Amino acid sequence: MKKNLFLLGLLVCSMATMAQTQNADKPESWYFKLGGSYFNQTASTEFPEVGGQAPNRDVYSGTLTNNKLVSRESITGSFGQGFRSGITAGYRFSTRLGVEMSANYYISNSKTMAQTTDRLYSYNPTTTVATYLSFEAEGQIKAFDIAPAIVMFLGEAHGFEPYTKVGVIVPIHGTLDIKTDREFVSYVGNNVVSTSNVYSKDVVKPNPTIGFMAALGTSYKLGKHISAFAELEYRNFTVHGKSKETTEYTVNGQDALSTRNTSQIYTNYHKTLDSNSNNVLFNPNTATADTTDTTRPNEKMDELSSYVGISGLGLTVGLKYSL
Repeated sequence: MKKNLFLLGLLVCSMATMAQTQNADKPESWYFKLGGSYFNQTASTEFPEVGGQAPNRDVYSGTLTNNKLVSRESITGSFGQGFRSGITAGYRFSTRLGVEMSANYYISNSKTMAQTTDRLYSYNPTTTVATYLSFEAEGQIKAFDIAPAIVMFLGEAHGFEPYTKVGVIVPIHGTLDIKTDREFVSYVGNNVVSTSNVYSKDVVKPNPTIGFMAALGTSYKLGKHISAFAELEYRNFTVHGKSKETTEYTVNGQDALSTRNTSQIYTNYHKTLDSNSNNVLFNPNTATADTTDTTRPNEKMDELSSYVGISGLGLTVGLKYSL
């Protein structure tokens, strides 16, 4: 909330200068910018569950008679670290005031969201086969957004012209891709009898959202119309999940998506769950990814809505062309 109030204050201050700049002697003009950015995350939060797995890094002892959790580390972070490219159109009303509209493509760094090592998955007393599970789930965000902003130019000296801007970020398309690798290793005693590798890719689509941004930058003239620019930008917003779909599912490298039912492939996210939800925690007559219950396999799974953060501080560099 404090950050949002700070950004709002910057916006009010920028608009308050409008009346003072209407009589400036510089004519109105258009300009265009092309740039690339790298962001570092500025805030870490706990990641949401992945396929029913809590956002932890768990290590289990690898013995049948004493398969216990020996260490647990909470996994936190955000998807605010990554690369962005964008193009911007700007209109300068006067020497001091202008507006911009940016269109950007952002791809975050991959982040581990959950991990488990050597957890006892099943044991068959008849065959004495013990199966252990190790898995790792990694997420990555890819998104297009537009970002309208108000720009206040601070004056030009020796070719440099510093400026500040404040605006909003409106994602228009994006997904959170979660790739999970699972390894099942079966033993009889200390001997490995089989190994199975299962890979899945889940695509999470978001609900509409809006974020805030503020930047401090400067341009430097290279020619009559061409300038180089650099900006230090802070942005802050969160994304809530709307739905999820498993788009890839392989077993030992072979496509097995057709073996999954509707409840195992599709998920709808909700603010609340109850006895009418297609979720095994609230309705025992529910088909889940890890059971053979087929009571409601042709309905999409219902899960609680979760969110991920995309807050970051980044540096943008590029070229500016003024008409």
